Amino acid sequence: MNRNTLHKLLQEVRSRKLSPDEAVQRLRHLPFEDLGFAKLDHHRALRHGMPEVIFSQGKTAAQVAKIFSHLASHHPESNILATRATEEQFRAVSAEVPQAEYRALARCITLRRDHSPGSRNRSQRGQRRTQGTIAVVSAGTSDIPIAEEAVITAELMGNHVESLYDVGVAGIHRLLAHRSVLAKARVIIVCAGMEGALPSVVGGLVGVPVVAVPTSVGYGASFDGLAALLGMLNSCASNVSVVNIDNGFGAAYVASLINQSAR
Repeated sequence: MNRNTLHKLLQEVRSRKLSPDEAVQRLRHLPFEDLGFAKLDHHRALRHGMPEVIFSQGKTAAQVAKIFSHLASHHPESNILATRATEEQFRAVSAEVPQAEYRALARCITLRRDHSPGSRNRSQRGQRRTQGTIAVVSAGTSDIPIAEEAVITAELMGNHVESLYDVGVAGIHRLLAHRSVLAKARVIIVCAGMEGALPSVVGGLVGVPVVAVPTSVGYGASFDGLAALLGMLNSCASNVSVVNIDNGFGAAYVASLINQSAR
């Protein structure tokens, strides 16, 4: 259920193509649907422009498949995303929704309804219009899985995305060689482990919001991303904000909301 779908439903009632009882039947799961083990927030698409995203970690394959299939059927024109998913969970999902795809590097299951060229950055099928490019930057190759989670999330939310990988501070010339990518971005997501210095460097080069993602990459004293998290929280670049460790999804969601134009 998104804005366009709700508007169409009300128009059908107004024109008497649909009875009020039939409309109520269609809206029976608004704002949420109780599956027993999960309550699906179907109202979220109205608020944010995208259906609820499934966090698959800790769920059984059957649970992920049931949630995914119910979201897919309830939001027939929307993209569906499940993060932190395993291949076993994907097999269960694909049995219910054969069009679903698995992005192994990012550990994401996706169902993309919109494949038309150039549609990522314009209003379509109830998605909110986006104004510019989201750049996703990773400090090292080991940070790419988290960066890819951000890329997939941002794309499914209707954004044009450009990625720039392995440009960390240990070889800063690699980043500076791609200043043009940073210069044209409206929002930049920076994923970095180790000491987490890259977001501050990027923040000092641009005048747009930078969403920093600490990753659990590094030797023992990195404490599974805690050192990078603390470093990013203490950034002296005033345009840098920080999400949780390894939270590429959360970074992309926030970046997409920033990138949405007023309707």
